[in-house]
Amino acid sequence: MPEAKSTLILTPNIAAPDDTYAALIDAHDGLTDDQSAALNARLILILFNHIGDPAVLAQALRVASRPSQQEERP
Repeated sequence: MPEAKSTLILTPNIAAPDDTYAALIDAHDGLTDDQSAALNARLILILFNHIGDPAVLAQALRVASRPSQQEERP
């Protein structure tokens, strides 16, 4: 098993972010809200498994639990 990184990467780290985003949106095309939520849940669990490091996963959960700057605006 490859050694896991122990720090969450928060700087841009995707070679083609627009293409990646488009692929994510396309994966949801034609799905109901429930199917879309299930897809998201499966994807999250697959990526959690890929990361594997409990410390990194805990960091990711903490960061994701914080409201974004846009959500904080009145």
